[in-house]
Amino acid sequence: MKVVILAGGYGTRISEESAIRPKPLVEIGGKPILWHIMKIYSRYGLNDFIICCGYKGNLIKQYFKNYAFDLCDISLDLYSGRTEILRNGIEPWKITMIDTGQETMTGGRIKRIARYLDPDEPFCLTYGDGVTDVNIADVIDFHKSHGKLATVTAVHQPGRFGALGIAPSDTGPLVQAFREKRNEDGSYINGGYFVLQPEVIDYIDGDDTVWEQEPLKRLAAENQLIAYRHDGFWQNMDTLRDRNLLEAMWNSKEAPWKAW
Repeated sequence: MKVVILAGGYGTRISEESAIRPKPLVEIGGKPILWHIMKIYSRYGLNDFIICCGYKGNLIKQYFKNYAFDLCDISLDLYSGRTEILRNGIEPWKITMIDTGQETMTGGRIKRIARYLDPDEPFCLTYGDGVTDVNIADVIDFHKSHGKLATVTAVHQPGRFGALGIAPSDTGPLVQAFREKRNEDGSYINGGYFVLQPEVIDYIDGDDTVWEQEPLKRLAAENQLIAYRHDGFWQNMDTLRDRNLLEAMWNSKEAPWKAW
């Protein structure tokens, strides 16, 4: 199963970092948060990634181009120009990095990578700025069990996010509405970590489509969006304060998302 990661936004709320690199390359514990997200999926045997690049996407490409070289033991024959890998202990990742445009919205980025998806298999989708301890295998099994087009991981987060209106049904908790979240109401929000059928691409018009708007709202209206409730850890990295919080967790060796 392929994993699509949206990594093309500007990251304006963390401009202290994103002015020099894309937000997915902002480091936690010396590694980009993008690496942490990929490690979460890899823990469950998902190693085939499609990264939707945009703003400073060349830096993401350079990072992974150099990643294997930097971590391996190598022998260089300077005269012949031959390079020999002596030890390769890196992750078994296949990474497809696609330039999905500097100004393209989240839905448009998904549509642009449709050709790289398996038309007969669901795929995972997440954002390049959030970590969690959700059991990815359980989310995938849950998605396959209900037979709908889309599963969204619903998480708790106080503050500024829009809340999901969820109602019970025979196939699972149906997402029926989106509304502004009150800090005290304990509602669920969209935590990313989707599992999707390829047919959701048909809900995206083009580059200007915001995935979190018309496509998700239409899927919800058609009873095709099911929520997987996750009451464990989830934290996005929207601001420098968020980044410092994650860094402190990592340094304390109590990072809940580290399951590898």
